[in-house]
Amino acid sequence: MIEIARRGVCLVLSAPSGAGKTAITDALLATEPALERSVSVTTRQPRAGEIDGVHYHFISETLFQAAITDGALLEWARVLRGTHAYGTPRAPVEAALEAGRDVVFDIDWQGHCALRQKLPGDVVSVFILPPDLATLELRLRRRAGDVAAEIERRMRVARDEISHWAEFDHVVVNDNLPAATEAVRAVLHAARLATVRQAELPRFVAGLA
Repeated sequence: MIEIARRGVCLVLSAPSGAGKTAITDALLATEPALERSVSVTTRQPRAGEIDGVHYHFISETLFQAAITDGALLEWARVLRGTHAYGTPRAPVEAALEAGRDVVFDIDWQGHCALRQKLPGDVVSVFILPPDLATLELRLRRRAGDVAAEIERRMRVARDEISHWAEFDHVVVNDNLPAATEAVRAVLHAARLATVRQAELPRFVAGLA
């Protein structure tokens, strides 16, 4: 297949915890050579097994504030009542897009909104829904154990996340992981072929004459 030089795609996957976006992301990364994961910066300490530069870029609060001031983050947020901060570095994302590589993001609806404002022509987003809330609760229970208060908290957060589904370009219901993965892959492949994304298309078509 002839490949025409193109600009990369920002593929945003968002979902309530337990809907399967991490599994879908991992499956795509394992089979799409032109796709890479966006590595966020964070002010929290590394957890066991986490590697700086692979899972996150671990930085100080001072450096994080400087990145905000300098406009070096495409989106950022504070969690756990402001204890920790997370953000998406601008430079590596823009470099990937210019080189024709695609970047997948695992961010919430607020991050999606911020990213689209900064890179309006580059974002293609997919919201992953569970087949039903009972299935989602079962998945969360397996993660959190039987702590009722924690399950209730996570379900409240999940319902809030789900309420933003209409803000995304595409919606996939994950009742079958392989099928859901292929649906998201189809979105990615279609985005790559968008006319406006193929920078060398005019030259290629002119050469057909």
